[in-house]
Amino acid sequence: MLIDWLLVLAIGLFITGFILVGIEMITPGLHAPGIFGTVSLLVAIFLISDTFVEGAIITIIVLAVLAIMLAVILSLLSRGKLKSPIILKEEQSNKEGYISANDLKHLLGKQGVALTDLRPSGIGSFDGVDQDVISEGKYIIKGAKVIIFKVLGSKLIVKELD
Repeated sequence: MLIDWLLVLAIGLFITGFILVGIEMITPGLHAPGIFGTVSLLVAIFLISDTFVEGAIITIIVLAVLAIMLAVILSLLSRGKLKSPIILKEEQSNKEGYISANDLKHLLGKQGVALTDLRPSGIGSFDGVDQDVISEGKYIIKGAKVIIFKVLGSKLIVKELD
C-alpha cells in the first residue's frame, strides 16, 4: 500500500516537474518554475528508482523527454503558434519607449574641435556638447577644428577644416 502511494506521488511529481520546466522554457528568466520543476523531477527520480542503474536510466529518459519538449516549444515559437513574452511586438515611436538612434541630421555642417586624437574615431565638441565622431579616414590631432559633413545613422563623420 505504501509503495502505491509513493508511485502516485512520483508520477505527480514527474507531471508537475515537466509542466514547470515547460513554463520556464516558454518564459525564460523567471527561474522559480525551472528550479521547482527540476527539484520535482529529481525527487521523483529518487522516489521511483530502487538502484543506481535504474535511477541513471530514468534520468536519461527524463533528459530525453525534456529535449523533445524543448524542440517542440522552439518549433511552436518559431512558427508563431505560441506567443513569446520576450519579443517586443509593439511599434516604438518617439513619444513612447526608447529609440536607440536619434536623428542627428541637425548636426550636419556644425563646426567644432577634436577633444581627442581621431584615429579615426574619437570625441569632438560642438557648441559645448561632446559627441563621438569618426574622421573620414585621416588621422586628426587633438585640438584641430573639424566639421560634421556626413551623418550615417548615429555616426557623425567629420573632416578637418583647412
